[in-house]
Amino acid sequence: MPLDVCQLPLVGGHPALDLVNTLERGGTSPHDFLSDSSALLRWSELVGVISDAEVDQVGRVWRDETAAAHAGLAAVRDIREGVYLVLLAAITDADGDTAGDPIAAGAALVALHQRWSGAAARAKFVLDSSRVRLAYGTVPAMLVPDRIAEAALDVMLTADLTRVRRCPVLEGGCGWLFLDQSRSGSRRWCRMADCGNAVKARRLTERRRAARASHS
Repeated sequence: MPLDVCQLPLVGGHPALDLVNTLERGGTSPHDFLSDSSALLRWSELVGVISDAEVDQVGRVWRDETAAAHAGLAAVRDIREGVYLVLLAAITDADGDTAGDPIAAGAALVALHQRWSGAAARAKFVLDSSRVRLAYGTVPAMLVPDRIAEAALDVMLTADLTRVRRCPVLEGGCGWLFLDQSRSGSRRWCRMADCGNAVKARRLTERRRAARASHS
């Protein structure tokens, strides 16, 4: 049985990458942890995109305006797919080949810019201590997708995209994306306690079976 969205490990190193990991892309029927607007709200609070008070505020609006709830969920899913395509194109293997499609990534950047432009149009300048900042999420019905559009912009403009990794599917990993923040830049698994140890245990079992078969 799939985990609840609030049980998902946050391994991405940034909310935008954790967003990408809310969709299991392997297999014939990928599981979407953002199954409805309620799951989206709970996940957004979990990763710190919105506060407790904002959860209640958005929840009330979405309960009264179901069309707005569906639109918010659809917008977040679109942003998720766009970020995935862009980051996948930033991942290179040992031969320098990219894991994604640069053309698809280019189209995704255009769509993400449109999402961010809408979010920025609804944002406002606020004086915060000694600086002025752009506050996203001033319209409750669009608060969640606007904050997530802001997170998508942040990861693309401020993160070192050469440090984006994908948990190696061909070696038994899950395929989740993460920022390798290790000093050596050699992190391979989303979490060693999960995929890393599971793959090592599976390989050990296979070697033992092969050894028994050769002895018999």
